[in-house]
Amino acid sequence: MSGLAIDVSVTPEYCAEESSDAELRYVFSYTVTVHNQSPHSVQLMARYWKITQGSGDSQEVRGKGVVGQQPLIGPGQRFRYTSRAILQTPVGVMEGGYTLLNTYTQRAFEVPVAPFRLAVPRQLH
Repeated sequence: MSGLAIDVSVTPEYCAEESSDAELRYVFSYTVTVHNQSPHSVQLMARYWKITQGSGDSQEVRGKGVVGQQPLIGPGQRFRYTSRAILQTPVGVMEGGYTLLNTYTQRAFEVPVAPFRLAVPRQLH
């Protein structure tokens, strides 16, 4: 256990102008806020996402950092970024986590991201 208090919140949004029912292309943006509530700086080293389509098909995405960065987040600071997911169904679920480094102890630890729903608003579908 890291003992560090890291809060992650996600706000998804449907991108109607980039999506197409005819092409089975549903684009979602999601804004993630990582709030470091601990007394030590942390660095976001890697990400992991599991994206599950409404059909049940899923894919996993792993990579260094987020949006081309491995941000250092100081005590009490927040790091916010926006990324995208493209689904083939109008509804899906994303979940995952981040690997962070405690810069004080130089130990890596995992922070899970609870599942969140990606869905076309009913009035649009």
